[in-house]
Amino acid sequence: MALATHLGPTVAVTAVGALLAVTAGVGPARTVLVTLAVLAGQASIGWSNDWLDADRDAAVARADKPTVQGLVTPARLRAAALVALALAVVLSLALGPAPGVLLLGVVAGGWAYNAGLKRTAASLVPYLVAFGLLPAGVVAAAPGTPAAPWWLVAAGAALGGAAHLANVAPDLEDDAATGVRGLPHRLGATASALVAALLLGGASLVLVLGPAGPPTPLGWVAVVVAVPALVVAALAGTERFRRAAFPAVMLLTVVDVVLLLAGGGSLR
Repeated sequence: MALATHLGPTVAVTAVGALLAVTAGVGPARTVLVTLAVLAGQASIGWSNDWLDADRDAAVARADKPTVQGLVTPARLRAAALVALALAVVLSLALGPAPGVLLLGVVAGGWAYNAGLKRTAASLVPYLVAFGLLPAGVVAAAPGTPAAPWWLVAAGAALGGAAHLANVAPDLEDDAATGVRGLPHRLGATASALVAALLLGGASLVLVLGPAGPPTPLGWVAVVVAVPALVVAALAGTERFRRAAFPAVMLLTVVDVVLLLAGGGSLR
């Protein structure tokens, strides 16, 4: 059941939500509530994905999927996904109307992707919306229900778009065999890698230049690190640089997440 949540992304998104809540001054009790709300939402998205894709995963013998391994049934995942969704609704709205609706928008984006948008040219849209709403919802949970600045939302959306392009890359052939043709499939590996790199680079620039005042020392360090990593990441679709590109993408992602959390701290 833990594996079927898509454990890595679920833990990563939940951790970012929790740390952003801390840096944004949400407060200890409400930070715990934010963390639980995000975790429930992400679990519901992961479980619904493996439930809805069970037949497709079996058709291409996805050995990494618990349903294919016979460790869990689609029916159990469906029940768990619906329970987690209900918990996400209750926990999110307990934070108040504004943060609740914003955080549930993240969940809605994930479910919309799983339910069919992943098979269309609009597959990027749920990621852009969901990851843009995540920092907005977390920041709104702080005292006084503040609105997240545009640059924090824009950077979150860019990170989400890059995550979609990078996440789908290993499964392009399996997806094509079962009729899934989202935006990365239509663009191809090379173009998808370039767009993902540009999105990550754009997020870096927005997070460095968006806040009021001159860039911080951390911002300048991020730029120095991001520029060469961006060049290598953009070559992820080529055979020669494919192995080097993945670490570069991960480095860019880490840089952007650090900047995102630092941006939350500047809101206090």
